[in-house]
Amino acid sequence: MSLRYRLLLGALLLNGTLGVLGPSDAEGQFSTSVRVEENFRREPNGLVLARMDPGAAVRVLATEGNWTEVEIEGWVWLRSLQASEDPSMDLVVSESEGENLRSGPSGTILGRLEEGTLLEELSRDPAWARVSRVGWIWTGSLRESTSTPAASDDTVQPTMTTRPATRPPAGVQNLGEVGGPILAAPDGDTLAVAAPASDLEVLRREGNWARVRLEGWMWMPAQFGFGDADETAESLEPEALGPEDFLSDPDAYAGRVVEWTIQFISLERAEAVRTDFFEGEPFLFARFGGDDGPFVYVALPADRLSEVGGLVPLEELSVTGRVRTGSSDLTGAPIIDLISMQRIR
Repeated sequence: MSLRYRLLLGALLLNGTLGVLGPSDAEGQFSTSVRVEENFRREPNGLVLARMDPGAAVRVLATEGNWTEVEIEGWVWLRSLQASEDPSMDLVVSESEGENLRSGPSGTILGRLEEGTLLEELSRDPAWARVSRVGWIWTGSLRESTSTPAASDDTVQPTMTTRPATRPPAGVQNLGEVGGPILAAPDGDTLAVAAPASDLEVLRREGNWARVRLEGWMWMPAQFGFGDADETAESLEPEALGPEDFLSDPDAYAGRVVEWTIQFISLERAEAVRTDFFEGEPFLFARFGGDDGPFVYVALPADRLSEVGGLVPLEELSVTGRVRTGSSDLTGAPIIDLISMQRIR
């Protein structure tokens, strides 16, 4: 029995489903495809083995919470492979930049395998190897998700609905029928999955990637340990906090909304060394409260650069922003994300 079918058999036994599978199950009943570009991992939220492209076919083996175990299959150029020292697998990706997984020799690219990814060899062409691998992928990124058990508690869960797509305002992208995962960074971990027809504010673009902002409400009932249900929700009105309030505990006020009077010094672009920013992200370099005040940074969405184009050094501004950090790694200066700005005449 090949490793491929041993793994499939093990997955079925583990999930208690072997007794209900008929002949059609082995013939691809559980096949689906990747809906959006997504990481393929060794285990749920684990090491990334590959980056799968939209439309790539996968075989569904099992589900675990929001994760689905799948098998991927395709062709890889032999020069980018070596024999595996792991007895459970045949080959390993040896190319330092990884290698494409294709639908056939020189065929359509299905995804990109990372260096070190172990693979089972299914067959071989003179210059190509047909391979497979079992791993995990975020369920929301699959075109057809497997069902998950209903909640066992008696609390009525909120129902997620999809509203009809409408024309979004400037700077906002409507996802239409696509939806998709929101990652911490390009090639990073999945933070959430945006439902079809969601409106996302686009802050910045880098090739096919966009940094986005999404605002909404999350179900956090008190009986699940998310605080007192009678507590009043935190106000989004600006708070009377200044940079000096962050000195004792810089992380305590992250996410708070503040309104500051600042003295503009210059418009800057973040270098790679400024790890609290995205590289190239625009920000205002300024002083809080006048000539002798501490330095502060005001991060700007790229589509709002036109609002600061006419500023002159030492000009005073009233800005409302959300605290990103009370103390940046490089200089210790606080960073806020701009919400609104008004010039003081």
